[in-house]
Amino acid sequence: MKIQIPAIPVPRTAAPRTTIGRWFFSGDRLDAPQRPDTHPWYDVLWLTGVDYFSTLGYQPGIALIAAASLAPTATFLLVLVTLLGALPVYSQVASRSYAGQGSIAMLEDLFSGWTSKIVVLVLLGFAGTDFIITITLSAADATQHLIENPLFNPYLGEFRLGVTLFFLMLLSSVFLKGFREAIGIAKLVAIPYLGLTLAILLRALLEILNEPHLIQEWHMDLRQRGDWTSLLLASAFLFPKLALGMSGYETGVSVMPLIKGELTEKKPESRIRATRKMLAVAAILMCGMLVLSSWVTTLLIPEEMYRNGAPASGRAIAFLCHKYLGSSFGTVYDAFTILILWFAGASALAGMLNLIPRYLPRFGMAPRSLVYRRPLVIVLFLIAAVITYVFDADVEAQGGAYATGVLALMLSAAVAVAISFWKERLESRAKNKSTALSLYFWIVSAIFAFTLIDNVVERPDGAIISSIFILLTLTASGISRFMRSTEMRVAQVSFGDGNSLDLWPFLKGKKVHLVPMRTNTTEARQRKTTHLRKYYVIEGPIAFIHVRLLDNRSEFLSELELHISKEAGNFVITVNKAIAVANTVAYISELIDPKSIFIGLTGRNLMAQSLNYLLLGEGETGMMIYKILLKYWEWTTEEDVRPLLFLMSE
Repeated sequence: MKIQIPAIPVPRTAAPRTTIGRWFFSGDRLDAPQRPDTHPWYDVLWLTGVDYFSTLGYQPGIALIAAASLAPTATFLLVLVTLLGALPVYSQVASRSYAGQGSIAMLEDLFSGWTSKIVVLVLLGFAGTDFIITITLSAADATQHLIENPLFNPYLGEFRLGVTLFFLMLLSSVFLKGFREAIGIAKLVAIPYLGLTLAILLRALLEILNEPHLIQEWHMDLRQRGDWTSLLLASAFLFPKLALGMSGYETGVSVMPLIKGELTEKKPESRIRATRKMLAVAAILMCGMLVLSSWVTTLLIPEEMYRNGAPASGRAIAFLCHKYLGSSFGTVYDAFTILILWFAGASALAGMLNLIPRYLPRFGMAPRSLVYRRPLVIVLFLIAAVITYVFDADVEAQGGAYATGVLALMLSAAVAVAISFWKERLESRAKNKSTALSLYFWIVSAIFAFTLIDNVVERPDGAIISSIFILLTLTASGISRFMRSTEMRVAQVSFGDGNSLDLWPFLKGKKVHLVPMRTNTTEARQRKTTHLRKYYVIEGPIAFIHVRLLDNRSEFLSELELHISKEAGNFVITVNKAIAVANTVAYISELIDPKSIFIGLTGRNLMAQSLNYLLLGEGETGMMIYKILLKYWEWTTEEDVRPLLFLMSE
């Protein structure tokens, strides 16, 4: 019977008493299945699009340095992989993980227990690498453009770190205000930036048409490198250096809860369709811009102008803007480039705000306060500030970690989709179609794997930084799980049958003595009754409680099911679906409010018992019941007399 008992509050979750505290926790709950502030997909497009489109600020320059005259062909391969690989992968992710958890949720379902949790934490480490470095790198790149501007260089040239931290603080303040403000700013930044970029590219294209010898010179340079087979092969090996042009897809699916759509009990089909439209439009816009920008910059910018330290280094399109449209137009374009680079971190921050609350608090591996928007924004700002300080706001130093995080998440998404189709082939009527799709996505996975490995080999610092993120994620999660282990850890309680519901009132309110039992047999209860009545003065019935644990003890919260029966004047409470014995007994005792609780102690090795408790929910449950109750009683105020606690050897 699904008759639920009101949940007991957890210490430190009472309503804040100060104005600042109330403001801090008055923001959105980010773990809600349906967000109240949803928007049309074409509005959310700009929030995710600032990550996609901001790469135009540096991607053409990266392509020139990495591939020179082969930049257009290498970029064309990047576009093919984007449209035929990344876009189909994340379209599937959107339909299979539509609560904003992305490919991580798909891989979580493929495992169970602690293995599933470890996989999720590792992937969250890569996601943290991707999203946090997106925030810090974009802010640092915006700072770089700002301090290199002749108007600001005399004043800001020595304050790179301070300006970058200011940009991070400004970005965080937008999200402290709310998501609607972030989406509005994204539209004001991204739309003009795309319009200005398109104007520059069309002007550059006109210049090429007026000087056809540029095309002929480019063709001659390509012929010297070999035939088209050789060019494509060389471009394939250069492709991993351009992989940053595919960033933004994981954030695209992670902000799905912001997109309007009817949320049904099964699948929110309208939201899935809207997300797919958003991903497709962003990909098509970006791919078109990438191909055109790569071609015109290759033909119009000589090598000596785009090498490191040269005027076009890191700002190829801006260089063409100043050259062909004048300094006034160029200054406006520089301003919007700085704005979009600064706000590129918005999509990553939105992704983290939608991703973290759906995992770490649920695992007990983050404070409960992180399900609220404002506390989480503050935490992410502090992490980004530390990363910025460690790297001294250096864009180049963060590039390897950025690419590693992006590619690792894309690889995990492709693998998750391939495995999903492979499993579905056994259940689907269209078995051949599912098998073919699985093989297709395994090929896509192989491409992403090659790209990731090549990136790690060439820039191992990215793998090192990602490993640090993963280690910090695991460490922080373990500490949080340990600190929260003495919470009640129960989400709800229901009765297994009508008889249990009828007997419940006879237990509540100082009517019984509560006795936890490891052995659930009539003989064991009779022996315990005889022992207790011999050595203790007990008036009234005894309620024996036996806890049955789930096979998966890695979950943090449980949904208990109670079965209550009478036996020789006493009561027997059997609790099913628990994940920790001590926490469950403490929770039930607070619901019942017994006269006394008789807690048995085993006296076994405390270290081994502690590990059993943390990992398996068992161990020295007697001492843990005592500790959990004392902690809860210290936090709460109650006029009634507390139950008497008796600690005794088993």
